[in-house]
Amino acid sequence: MRRCVNCKSMMLGRSDKKFCDDGCRSSYNNKRRASELASVRRINAVLFQNRRILKNNNPYGKAKVKKGKLLLEGFDFNYHTHLYITNKGHEYFFCYDYGYLQINQDEVLVVHRLE
Repeated sequence: MRRCVNCKSMMLGRSDKKFCDDGCRSSYNNKRRASELASVRRINAVLFQNRRILKNNNPYGKAKVKKGKLLLEGFDFNYHTHLYITNKGHEYFFCYDYGYLQINQDEVLVVHRLE
């Protein structure tokens, strides 16, 4: 007799059967995927928080903001979704549709890019 991979109960049926029912199969696969998705969920949470902070500090489409203010609100400069480099070589770091350009060590220009 074989045992279910998920609940370890005894099974009858086909010789290649791994799970006693669909519920056990689903439960096993959900647990397996949960650990893989945990880091993705954590990164997405940081990205969404960064976007929210940029949006809240940019009511008119473009705004100069002190980096310290963003940091106090929880902004993490290590995470962004993409980078946009202008023809002049300026690097804009984006969190989805909101981004920033480092003006100097203390200040960034926050922009909203409509696609």
